[in-house]
Amino acid sequence: MTTPPRTARLIGAPSDLGAGTRGASMGPQALRVAGLAQALHAQGLVVHDAGDLAGPAHAATAPRQGWRNLAEVVEWNRLVRDATAGALHAGELPILLGGDHSLAFGSIAAVAAHCAATQRALHVIWLDAHADFNTAQSSPSGNLHGMPLACLCGMGPAELLALGAACPVLQPRQVRLVGVRSVDDAERMLLRQHALRVHDMREIDERGMRQVMLEALDAAPRDSHLHLSLDVDFLDPDTAPGVGTTVRGGPTWREAQLCMEMLADRGCVASIDLVELNPALDLRNRSAEALVELLRSLFGRSILLR
Repeated sequence: MTTPPRTARLIGAPSDLGAGTRGASMGPQALRVAGLAQALHAQGLVVHDAGDLAGPAHAATAPRQGWRNLAEVVEWNRLVRDATAGALHAGELPILLGGDHSLAFGSIAAVAAHCAATQRALHVIWLDAHADFNTAQSSPSGNLHGMPLACLCGMGPAELLALGAACPVLQPRQVRLVGVRSVDDAERMLLRQHALRVHDMREIDERGMRQVMLEALDAAPRDSHLHLSLDVDFLDPDTAPGVGTTVRGGPTWREAQLCMEMLADRGCVASIDLVELNPALDLRNRSAEALVELLRSLFGRSILLR
């Protein structure tokens, strides 16, 4: 008997309400134009494009109690949570097309609830230039795209935390951050206090991407559900300039490809966030095309047959 092809469900979430710069709301369409569905199909997946969710429109407001656009971000995350849960219930692999990184709370809340119901361990690989571990007290901006990981670990507004089936949604031991090179001062202390394992660029420089990814993957049980949360600014801006918060000194193209290839070798990636793509700041859709190429590697494209 042959194994039936996996089905990926594309879930567009065109919101940049959690970000400080407009434009990430155009990310889902840019990924479609770059040929994401066709690339996944070429790797043997059945692709179900569920279109874009319809949430609150952008409303630029000042932070209230340390959070900007909280009510709107909560509603977008509720929509993302429900759409992700629907894909998982249908046996499909949800791929969230963001949108800013605050949306990852909703997707991972759904994944965590699904893992709890199916008694499967959950492990998160968070590829990002930033730690995303700010709180209302530590954030210099109040933008929620700098806080999703802290919220998932139980430090956030009650309205957002209530979307999870449990609080916290994640324990720090379930997460590995890779590629970090920009951390706010108060955020450093929070990361230390909560013992979150962060593989920053200095560690990657010293040990190499292969050793870092081996450690990050070995922290997860072999039969775990692995969730990949990929912020475009993980990549060096020379490769992917289309983000609102570029930080130079990121992984090279080959280092990023190695991440994807090693994840493919493990074979347990079962849900994905693609976030913070900002076509308004991109060059001829270069960043979207880079993401599409990385997804092809994630689903098995390699230089040689292995």
